[in-house]
Amino acid sequence: MEKRSRSREISSFIIKNVFENPQTISKVTAEKFGISRQAVSRYIKRLVEDGVLKARGRARNKVYELTDIIHKIYNVPIRPDVEEDRVWRQHVKHLLTPVPANVLDICQYGFTEIFNNAIEHSEGHTAEVTVKLTAAFVEMWISDDGIGIFNKIKKVLGLEDHHHAILELAKGKLTTDPEHHTGEGIFFTSRVFDYFSILSDQLYFCHKKSGDDWLIEDSEGEPCKGTLICMRISTFSSDTLQEIFGRYASEDTDYGFTKTRIPVSLLKYGEENLVSRSQARRLLARFDRFKEVFLDFQGIKTIGQAFADEIFRVFKKQNPQIKIIWVNADEEVEKMIMKALSDSATSSRI
Repeated sequence: MEKRSRSREISSFIIKNVFENPQTISKVTAEKFGISRQAVSRYIKRLVEDGVLKARGRARNKVYELTDIIHKIYNVPIRPDVEEDRVWRQHVKHLLTPVPANVLDICQYGFTEIFNNAIEHSEGHTAEVTVKLTAAFVEMWISDDGIGIFNKIKKVLGLEDHHHAILELAKGKLTTDPEHHTGEGIFFTSRVFDYFSILSDQLYFCHKKSGDDWLIEDSEGEPCKGTLICMRISTFSSDTLQEIFGRYASEDTDYGFTKTRIPVSLLKYGEENLVSRSQARRLLARFDRFKEVFLDFQGIKTIGQAFADEIFRVFKKQNPQIKIIWVNADEEVEKMIMKALSDSATSSRI
């Protein structure tokens, strides 16, 4: 029984990790379990024979990939009479019956939120829905031929550019239709999946469960028309919607959206430094909608005195009820924050 359990553990590890390690999965697995690569090869061979994996190339150049159990593409018209829950039931739900209930709940939440955005905000005519299921993950793509999400936010809210629109989107509670929406949908959707990305115009924004946020601008490439959103979650995930909602709620708010985490790197344009009060004020916009704001300084090597002072002294003095917490600060950034905090007793640090 113990041998069978270990065999299942090794096979599961290969399935979970082959997507990120297609060419080195034998090495990674051998190191993880302290077994030979020859032993790992036997497990991989069995998974290929069972149709879970497929191989490309030969010998040392062999690459392993997960086999698609499901790969369906649908075109759905975008009209006022189209309802996102019906699209979910008709085109997606029945394809995902093998996945655990908690994962299915997350998929339903994310799909209906994003498809509703396409219906009500994209100004497009058609949406393309792609559903992919492997032994390791569910992946859903929704693309539309509309105005583009960053362009829509920029125009309606009068922002400086598409880059600024991404920063505001990452904060949460952003909507171009406040009478009918809270602005929480995209924020929470990006948090409930292991991987979430938006491609629109020449900008690509990605959020990963690990906490990584990427913003890539391809100024020379062909602009992407409309909006393309990808959502991926592991079929082994133990996350639930309730747990994730709870991470952004204060203890006394019953899942109210009172916390946010913002990658400060999204504020930067290229290699510029964060030194001015105007940059800080752009970051601080709409902080008054939250009780706690986590500023993630990952990738930021230095900040200016005026930038730090505007956030950690001026703003805090004017808004003592808002708790600002900073994480992943390098030594130089930490020094500048501590200097600005000399008169602030309510900010905290991790």
